[in-house]
Amino acid sequence: MSADVAFTELMDYQRQTEALAQVMGRLSWDQETVMPRGAAEQRAEEMAALEGVLHARRTDPRLAEWLELAEPEDEEDEAQLRLIRRSHERATKVPGRLAQEIARVTSAAQGIWAEARAADDVSMFLPTLTEVIRLKREEAAALAGGRDRYDALIDDYEPSATAASISAIFDRMRPRLVALREAVLGAEVQPQPLTGHFGLEAQVRMARDLAATFGYDWTRGRMDMAVHPFSSGSGSDVRITTRVVEADPFNCFYSTIHEVGHAAYELGIDPDYALTPIGAGVSMGVHESQSRIYENQLGRSRAFTGWLYGRMSERFGDFGIADAEAFYATANRVQSGYIRTEADEVHYNLHIMMRFDLERGLIRGTLEPEDLEEAWNARFLEDFGVAVDRPSHGMLQDVHWSVGLFGYFPTYALGNVYAGCLMKAIRAAVPDLDDQLARGDTSGATGWLRENLQRHGGLYRPHETVTRACGFEPTEEPLLDYLEEKFRGIYRL
Repeated sequence: MSADVAFTELMDYQRQTEALAQVMGRLSWDQETVMPRGAAEQRAEEMAALEGVLHARRTDPRLAEWLELAEPEDEEDEAQLRLIRRSHERATKVPGRLAQEIARVTSAAQGIWAEARAADDVSMFLPTLTEVIRLKREEAAALAGGRDRYDALIDDYEPSATAASISAIFDRMRPRLVALREAVLGAEVQPQPLTGHFGLEAQVRMARDLAATFGYDWTRGRMDMAVHPFSSGSGSDVRITTRVVEADPFNCFYSTIHEVGHAAYELGIDPDYALTPIGAGVSMGVHESQSRIYENQLGRSRAFTGWLYGRMSERFGDFGIADAEAFYATANRVQSGYIRTEADEVHYNLHIMMRFDLERGLIRGTLEPEDLEEAWNARFLEDFGVAVDRPSHGMLQDVHWSVGLFGYFPTYALGNVYAGCLMKAIRAAVPDLDDQLARGDTSGATGWLRENLQRHGGLYRPHETVTRACGFEPTEEPLLDYLEEKFRGIYRL
């Protein structure tokens, strides 16, 4: 077999695998949005069956033969081969039985978690969580091959990152974040909270308008409701979800903008890459950089919140905020809340640091599932100065552990770090950005991101993707400088 034939056969095979993976992703989307509750047990079996098919394809001996013979002609071919080889090597380390069992258990666990969260009852979820952790420990050990088990799981979401490298970043970030938080919470000036009633239908209409404002392509997507907002899909079918709290429209609006950031990344990838390994976001850290920059540096900027204040006034009438400047402060109000997804920019990374330490202990075996609630509550009180009042505000608030996403949480903070660097580059490249945002025009920023980062998909490695876009090596400094300038200004420090 010639090198050309090997490469062609390999890519044809891989496109079928990628298409099947998209089908499995659609099943997951359906489960979290519109699937009838009574279908959970059957869906778990369906997910396990499809995972079995995918695992068999990813471990097919022909992959090794094709990879041995195929030769790249350009950097795109090199990236395709690198990612296929990586997937094949990881898949062959995990027994098919284990891959299927993880898919089955985590599919069922999602519904059990949602019911336990609604009931505020950890005991309803603990047996299932214990089983998920047992399986993920087994998977981590298989992947690690003697290395750190938690590092092996991080590698699924942020290739080349390790617990040690992430800890070093967090250790540098924490002192400045804690100092800023203490200064802000002790400031004499405190923004007023948003109050009033904001109906579900009006919020959803506004959320759809915001999605369009940030460039969401409704011909290739849709928006539904979910307990925990998420984005799903790639190529020509990328869907978003949101949630509505009628006393807090920011929950809906900024969840929507956040998920549009994820969706825009997938929709912005070069269409020639569709259904290939480089036809998706390169890592979750880079993915989170897009959702966080859309939500925060753009969506919560003084310029954009001025525009949003006008639109909300038109839709909801007088909601108790005097003017656009007061609204900007309210949209960025800092408080020691329980919920990560609702956390302000000052507190958000502290939420991630806590989860990072806890889940690392769960995978390494230094923390057992039955001790997680106590450990969570003690750490939360230590870090935030507030006692957890109920499980849905504590260890039951996030969906991630129920679906086996161990190693995912630190990528949120890495995404914030990358977003800080990208925003610095955008401001240098788009000098009239604030004037654009004040008109509700996000195209200068979103167009820059699409051209400089999103279109490349998985062509480059994560760190290289951000470095090429920014023109400099990513560090936490731009993020911390941005946070200090922004919040010291709002709180007149």
